[in-house]
Amino acid sequence: MANEKILITGAGTGFGKNIAFSLAEKGKSVIAGVEIISQVSALEQEAKERGVSMQIEKLDVTNPKDREKAWGWDIDVLVNNAAVSEGGSLVDIPEENLRHQFEVNVFGPVLLTKGFARQMVEKRSGRIVFVSSVSGLMADPLMGPYCGTKHATEAFADSLSKELQEFNVEVATINPGPYLTGFNDREFETWKNWQSDSENTVFDYEKAAFPYEQFDPKEVTEPSVKVILGETNQYRNVIPEKMIPQVKERMEAMWSKTTTEGLGERNETVQKSYEIEPGTPAE
Repeated sequence: MANEKILITGAGTGFGKNIAFSLAEKGKSVIAGVEIISQVSALEQEAKERGVSMQIEKLDVTNPKDREKAWGWDIDVLVNNAAVSEGGSLVDIPEENLRHQFEVNVFGPVLLTKGFARQMVEKRSGRIVFVSSVSGLMADPLMGPYCGTKHATEAFADSLSKELQEFNVEVATINPGPYLTGFNDREFETWKNWQSDSENTVFDYEKAAFPYEQFDPKEVTEPSVKVILGETNQYRNVIPEKMIPQVKERMEAMWSKTTTEGLGERNETVQKSYEIEPGTPAE
């Protein structure tokens, strides 16, 4: 599909924005979906300044009218990138924040995908890419809500891949590690907006920060573009590749984990969360 049309959700910031511009600079037909109307004009101005052409549309994946509008764009590739991150322990996070996390990261993208998947079935061609996370393959404390949505994304993507194979529709996941886009650090600031139980929590979120050193986000763009354009046919794409052994080790460790492991002791990742500075870059 040399002239394939590519829709990227959540293209107003971070990975989605970088990927959209990279594809547009390669002369690809790009629709950049952004959550709010003010991002449309901002992205249009930046595209003009950078001398690239792309279609920029308001697309809030949780909005049924926006999803219905998007189904009329006749795309060939869907990149489900839109996401938010609500930090906090399951024992502390308010119900409304937990539900919002799943609405944006799971239900919105899945419902958007439903309409496009049916079109691709009819055409007997297409590609659907889910921007998941290494957090969809392993889970960490104080990040359970976000990890839960990405684990759900992994399950939906795996099932969809098997369901659509007979219709010649490709499905892939991109699984970035911790990158310094501000997304991870904002995750540990969301508790400030809790409307309930914000003063009666088990964990001290004033002292907590994202517990990992973070990589340069520019590293994500090129390998992601290869997945989106079908230049690699790998289903799961962990970025950076050097994290693959760590992810596999963490996944394997679950088979030997016991219910009494570490009882009475603070988890080392919780401790690191209390010690690390926000936005700490990786070496």
